[in-house]
Amino acid sequence: MKLIDPIIAFQSELQQIRRDIHAHPELCFEEQRTAEVVAKKLTEWGIPILRGMGVTGVVGIIKKGSSARAIGLRADMDALPMQELNTFAHASQHAGKMHACGHDGHTAMLLGAAHHLAQHGSFDGTVYVIFQPAEEGGGGAKKMIDDGLFTQCPMEAVFGMHNWPGVAVGSFGVTPGPMMASSNEFEVIVRGKGAHAAQPYKGIDPIMVAVQIAQSWQTIVSRNTNPNDAAVLSVTQIHAGSATNVIPDDASLIGTVRTFSVPVLDMIEQRMREIAQHTAAAFGAELDFSFHRNYPPLINHPKETAFAVEVMQAVVGHDHVDATVEPTMGAEDFAFMLQDKPGCYVFIGNGEGQHRAFGHGLGPCNLHNPSYDFNDDLLPIGATYWVRLAESYL
Repeated sequence: MKLIDPIIAFQSELQQIRRDIHAHPELCFEEQRTAEVVAKKLTEWGIPILRGMGVTGVVGIIKKGSSARAIGLRADMDALPMQELNTFAHASQHAGKMHACGHDGHTAMLLGAAHHLAQHGSFDGTVYVIFQPAEEGGGGAKKMIDDGLFTQCPMEAVFGMHNWPGVAVGSFGVTPGPMMASSNEFEVIVRGKGAHAAQPYKGIDPIMVAVQIAQSWQTIVSRNTNPNDAAVLSVTQIHAGSATNVIPDDASLIGTVRTFSVPVLDMIEQRMREIAQHTAAAFGAELDFSFHRNYPPLINHPKETAFAVEVMQAVVGHDHVDATVEPTMGAEDFAFMLQDKPGCYVFIGNGEGQHRAFGHGLGPCNLHNPSYDFNDDLLPIGATYWVRLAESYL
């Protein structure tokens, strides 16, 4: 592993920053304190900043030489609305809020890269370090774009990174093309006709209609979707009724759809709507159909992915870079940035959890788990990757 010595020497400060952020988690678009920490550090290091983009976003501008070329490096800052089970010293001080996805570590790694690039970086052009709010369901990436990220900070390409538990520390994973899925939610309300449960013929049972719809939807993936196109359609909630002897007036179906392509998503939404509407009509019921597209699929650009692979291999060696990692049905709003700019999103191994200090919860060190904690051994690795990526690109 070829890490940058000054970054290694800076690791203790990065760890302090990371653990301070972990202890003070903030939810999407509420990252006031976190943004202030980031802005203060960047300013201390002589890096000009832009604030307020995407509500609480911070962008550092590191410029050297005379070239007009520019690259963007992005980290997310927000936490999750969940209770932390860890009791070590840097555990969350805010009930019901936790950095259970490692965004505290992502922020610290990018700060480490920014510090080195400002003090010692060797490049000709501009590096924009993008500290983004509201990745966890808030669409902060899109909000920053809508607020002028790519117009105020013109860049040729943008890159992102996420820690990945279960992958060894010192290893990276990436794949060209689809890397993460689209995230979409649906809600269907079936409106029937309530009746006594002993006299169902006097009503229109919305529960049976909902069950029929849920079962029929499963044929969309198995019979309408090309087997080569991965897709998930999961009904995760069915709500109806309040008494054992009453057929209710309505029932609801709620769930999620995940795909790696927009055309497949278009087809699934259309078939869901058609099946739901016609099934309801066949039973004499009415229906409200709602389908909300949260995040598009995250699709890595081939050229930028090949470039990122070369940089990762130079940092940790060929044997520690999986360039054909299996895509995940999880979602990421960095997808919005990759829709507007070429770029690449990579995974950096977070280990199996042995790094966690005494006092961690009993659960595994998995993303979105109340016993999770970011592995501070990643700090110099991730920061070195960011620095080498920017310097090689410019």
